[in-house]
Amino acid sequence: MWGYAEGEQLTNEALIREQYRGIRPAPGYPACPDHSEKPMLFELLGATQATGITLTESFAMLPTAAVSGFYFGHPQAEYFGVARVGPDQLEEYATRRGVDLATATRWLRPNLD
Repeated sequence: MWGYAEGEQLTNEALIREQYRGIRPAPGYPACPDHSEKPMLFELLGATQATGITLTESFAMLPTAAVSGFYFGHPQAEYFGVARVGPDQLEEYATRRGVDLATATRWLRPNLD
């Protein structure tokens, strides 16, 4: 299923326990709290054209059963979470992304101090 771990045969139980090689962080989860990266991912992959999956203006995927993520098959890859984001980091993030502070705040609200 992964396409890069040759011979890997995992049961549903093993998948749920994350016993596969690598990680698969997804936008909106602790390692990637900002959903606004999804349009770039969709454009790079031609996702809408290839699958018919679309994004809402708040970056939710339709149909709702769709999933997206960043898949890393390195055997030493480990999950991580983005810690609390301070005001100075929020300002820097907004500058790097080229958005106003209110937008960056909306995107990262769950991680803000």
